[in-house]
Amino acid sequence: MTMQLQSVRLVITKPDGKQHAFNLEPGVYTVGSDEKNSIVLANPGVAWRQAIFTFQDKGSWVENVGAPTGLVLDGHRVTGRQVWRLGELVQVGPFQIALAEIVAKPPPEPVGQPMSEPPAPRPPVLSPTPPPAVVPPAPPAPAAVNISSSTDEARVQAIKRQIHSELLKRLDLKRMTASRVDEPELRNSAQRVIAEIVKEVREKLPTGLDAIRLAKDITDEALALGPLEDLLEDPDVTEIMVNGCDNVFVERKGKLFKTDKRFLNDDSVKAIIERIVSPIGRRIDESQPYVDARLKDGSRVNAIIHPLSLVGPCLTIRKFSKEPFKVSDLVKFGSICQEVADFIQASVVMRRNIIVSGGTGSGKTTLLNVLSSYLPADERIVTIEDAAELRLSQPHVIRLESRPPNIEGKGAVTIRDLVRNALRMRPDRIVVGECRGGEALDMLQAMNTGHEGSLTTVHANTPRDVISRLETMVLMSGMELPMKAIREQIGSAIHLIIHISRFSDGTRKVAKVTEVCGMEGDSITMQDLFIYNQRGVDEHGKVIGRYEPTGSVPTYVEEMAARGIQMNHRIFDPESWNLK
Repeated sequence: MTMQLQSVRLVITKPDGKQHAFNLEPGVYTVGSDEKNSIVLANPGVAWRQAIFTFQDKGSWVENVGAPTGLVLDGHRVTGRQVWRLGELVQVGPFQIALAEIVAKPPPEPVGQPMSEPPAPRPPVLSPTPPPAVVPPAPPAPAAVNISSSTDEARVQAIKRQIHSELLKRLDLKRMTASRVDEPELRNSAQRVIAEIVKEVREKLPTGLDAIRLAKDITDEALALGPLEDLLEDPDVTEIMVNGCDNVFVERKGKLFKTDKRFLNDDSVKAIIERIVSPIGRRIDESQPYVDARLKDGSRVNAIIHPLSLVGPCLTIRKFSKEPFKVSDLVKFGSICQEVADFIQASVVMRRNIIVSGGTGSGKTTLLNVLSSYLPADERIVTIEDAAELRLSQPHVIRLESRPPNIEGKGAVTIRDLVRNALRMRPDRIVVGECRGGEALDMLQAMNTGHEGSLTTVHANTPRDVISRLETMVLMSGMELPMKAIREQIGSAIHLIIHISRFSDGTRKVAKVTEVCGMEGDSITMQDLFIYNQRGVDEHGKVIGRYEPTGSVPTYVEEMAARGIQMNHRIFDPESWNLK
């Protein structure tokens, strides 16, 4: 005999870990983020209608209605309708739903007799009259279960997803982009269609929601960089970090903050990544799941997707200011003092080979851009980068950019290839965005064979670590050179190391200016010329300190005078700085 179902008990675990338990009567229940569903899971990671739950006497079932975010039952993806057994978990977006209990109806009692007494014998009836049919009362309509974390925001996200999906149906954006429809016409077409769709769903919009703002957000999502557009326009934001569709962080004044920005889904993030990398000939897919790129303003972009990223598509944008920083800006920010800046400028003009070192995000590229502005306008400058970021104002600049392999794994052009090619382009100066591999050997050889005044950056924690890094990178070139020969190359090629650090308050400062003096025995000798001496922090956590000369004088100071470069020798004297 089939069990008669009275109710089932579901336990929903929300994204924050909190649980919500409730009973449902037999029936069919729709599940999604829209309020018209029986079970409302208000979250951007849930489709407007994602699943159907069915509870009957014969059993329980879960059905995937084809939502792009999918459905998982007991660790396996649901493709159609599957049996849902007691104790099994269903994953709907960030929610986990457990079938915790199945309650059966008690067996029916004999009509007209208490269960405690045996039934009395009934007289025979020749013409029995059938008892009237008992029609059970209709079960009440199932109440909607609303599992909400910031319900209004989730509703807005659900509406955006529906409008975006409808836009893609009505307007073939990919075809229009491929056919090279110009951007203003493409945007006008999208805005017209979006306005029509918003008008059709106006009654579903939450009270107080600005329809014009909603239309702009959808247009940005479809044609631009979506929620990132406002962050890119914010001058206080220096870095944007997207960790999947739900988590967007920014850096302001050296500190990280989580924003309230959200993408519609992971596919939306991936579409925006493709929109960034396609115009510069890069690609990102499962065979090439990470990429370096740049925006039109030169801002650096890194993206990584599934299967390497387990939290969804990740996007990191290091913003560049619309106007390149000048040395006066760095002095105003306290990143350098004027005396140290004057010495560095004199060193660039007299063709010293300079390395800017520092950790990730310390400001190496920004400082390299400032140093590049010191290069004379009458010289031929070749810049070499993975993603072109440097912005030089000199009239004679050749910008070279490396190229990743194509889909067949061929056609890659590395930084090392470009450095070798640059030597044949009659450069007066070579500026390499970053040395990180075998190109270090080619750079050192170029510096030692007449291409003086070259500039580059290296990841390192201290100026002394720069030497060790260079030794390692030369070995990466595949040339089996003795260590002494490598050090001799480094000692004669590199003249100055400018080390920049990010301090505890988020500020970036030139921490040391160090001269490489050459070889002494088997070791490279170095001397610090200027240092930033941190004295402590104030009550607001702001770093307190000052720049000081060490008293050492660069070995090429007399050569400066011989070349007509005026340099006040008092800047190397601690006593002249009135240090107390």
